[in-house]
Amino acid sequence: MTSRSAQPSRAGTVPWPDDVAARYVAAGYWEGRPLGAHLLAAADARPDTVALVDGDLRLTYRELMERADGAALRLADLGLSTDDRIVVQLPNGWEFVVLVLACFRLGVMPVLALPAHRQHELTYLAQHAEARAIVVPDLIKGFDHQAMAHEIGAGVATVEHILVCGGHDGTVRPDSVDLTALLGPADDPVAARAALDANAPDSRSVAVFLLSGGTTGLPKLIARTHDDYAYNSKQTARICNFGPDTVYLAMLPLGHNFPLGSPGVLGALLTGGRVVIASSPVPEKAFPTIEAERVTITSAVTAIAQRWIDFRSTDRSHDISSLRVLQVGGSRLPDIVAEQITPALDCTLQQAYGMTEGLINYTRHDDPYEVICHTQGRPVCPDDEILIVDEHGEPVSPGEPGALLTRGPYTPRGYYRAEEYNSRAFVGDGWFRTGDVVRQRPDGNLVVEGRDKDLINRGGEKISAEEVEIFAYQLDNVVLAAAVAMPDAVFGEAICLYVVPHAGTTVHLRDVIAVMERAGVARFKLPERLVLADSLPTTAIGKVDKKALRADIEALLAEEQTDRAA
Repeated sequence: MTSRSAQPSRAGTVPWPDDVAARYVAAGYWEGRPLGAHLLAAADARPDTVALVDGDLRLTYRELMERADGAALRLADLGLSTDDRIVVQLPNGWEFVVLVLACFRLGVMPVLALPAHRQHELTYLAQHAEARAIVVPDLIKGFDHQAMAHEIGAGVATVEHILVCGGHDGTVRPDSVDLTALLGPADDPVAARAALDANAPDSRSVAVFLLSGGTTGLPKLIARTHDDYAYNSKQTARICNFGPDTVYLAMLPLGHNFPLGSPGVLGALLTGGRVVIASSPVPEKAFPTIEAERVTITSAVTAIAQRWIDFRSTDRSHDISSLRVLQVGGSRLPDIVAEQITPALDCTLQQAYGMTEGLINYTRHDDPYEVICHTQGRPVCPDDEILIVDEHGEPVSPGEPGALLTRGPYTPRGYYRAEEYNSRAFVGDGWFRTGDVVRQRPDGNLVVEGRDKDLINRGGEKISAEEVEIFAYQLDNVVLAAAVAMPDAVFGEAICLYVVPHAGTTVHLRDVIAVMERAGVARFKLPERLVLADSLPTTAIGKVDKKALRADIEALLAEEQTDRAA
C-alpha cells in the first residue's frame, strides 16, 4: 500500500465548530478512532464467535474482518484510496456488510444508494459525489443493474470501475470487477491488518455518505464522520441493550441509517452480537428465520409491523418466542397499531424516531406501557439539543406543538456540497431544521404531530413532492402540478398528484408515470393517484396551499369509502 496523508480532506463538508468538537471529545462521545478500529476491537474480543449469518454462510468475527481487510487491499489495488467515493447499490447480503467494513478500513467513502434507485438517482449520486466506482448487483427481478451501471459510468467522467455482485440469474461481464472475488479473505491477514492500521483514516474524516429524504428534488448527501457515526451506533446500542446475546435481524434495506447504524448492523457488531441478514421482511420469510436463528431484536417500519400483526392472527406455526423487541420507525406509528404489537407478537415495542441527519429518539424497554405506545421516545444523548419553535422561530410554550430544530454530537452541521440549501436547512448557531412538527411532554418524550416541509413519507421512504412535480411539468398539457401525501392503509402515505391542464386538454396518471419511467426513476416515487382541477388553492402569499389539498384528498377518499359501504 502507498502511504496516505493523515489529514483528511473535508472539502464540501461543514465541520463542527472547534469549541463544540472539543466539548464532544471531552465528554467521551468522540473517541478519536476510525470505525474500523472499533470493529477490530470487538472482533479481537471474540474472534471465534459467529458475527454474520446470511443463509448458509456463517462468518465469525475473525473471518468477517479478514474478508474486510482483504477487500480493502483489493480496492487499493484498483487505485482507490482515502477520500475516494464509491456509489454502493446492493441488496441485503453479506456482500454489503463486508464491502462497507472494507471501506471503513481503507478510508474510501461509500455513498449508500437504495436498491429501488435507478439511472436517474444513481447518475446524480455519481456526479455529485465524483464517484470513482459504482457497485451494483447483476440482475434483480429481471432488471439489469450491471448494464445500467455501465451506462451511467460511461457518462460520468470520474467513474473508472463497475463492481458487480453476480447472482444466480446472471454473470459478471469481463469489463466489470467481480465483487464476490474481491470480498475474499486477505491472503496474509496479519500483514493486511498491519498495512491498513498503518494507513488508517482520520477519525474526523467522512466514513460514509447517507442520503437525505429531502424536499428539493434529488437527495442530499449526509457526510457522517468516523467519530460521530461510531458514537451514533454505540450509544444507540447502549440505549437498546445490545450485547453479546443480541441476535439482530437485518431486514430493512441496509442503505438506510436505521438498520445500518441506529443501532442495527454496526451496533450489533460493535457489542459482540450476531447479525442475521434477511432478504425480505414479509412474515412468511422473516418468521422462519427468527425461529431458526433465535433472533432477539429487529427493526421495521409501520407497514411491516401491521403485516406481521395480521399474519400472526391467522398463522402461529412459527416459534418466534426468542424475539424480545420489535423496533418501529421511519414514519409515525399510529397508536392503535402500537397497542396491538405486544399482544400479537408477544414482544416489547420500541418506538424509534429520528432522521438520517442525526437526532435519534427511542422509547426505552422499561418505559411504562403508555409511553411505549403513545410517544416516539426521547433523545439518546444528554447533549442532543432540542428546540421547538412556532412559525416565527420563537420557542413554543411547554407541551405545545412546533417545528423541531436540533443539534448534537452526531448531527452534522450541513449537507455535502449544498451551500445554498444549507443556508435554509441550518439556522442560527448550527440548528438543523428537521421539518417535523412535534410536542415534548413533561417526561421528555416526543410526540410527532406531522411535518412542516413538503415531504411524502411512503412506508419510510421520503419522497420530495417537488421532484414528482418536476416530471409532471414535462407534459405539454400541464399548467400547474402539486404532489401531496394522501392516506394509505399499507404505507401510511401515498402520492396524490393534483394537475391543472390547459383548457380543452386532459392529463392521465399513466402519462406522468411514463415520463418518470423513461427517466429511470425509482418506482416508489411514482404517484398512485391523479386529480384534475380547474385551479389550485393558494395561501395568502400566493403559494399552492398543500394543506388544503391534503384535506381535499382525505375528504375525497372518505366519500369514496362511504359510497362503497352504502
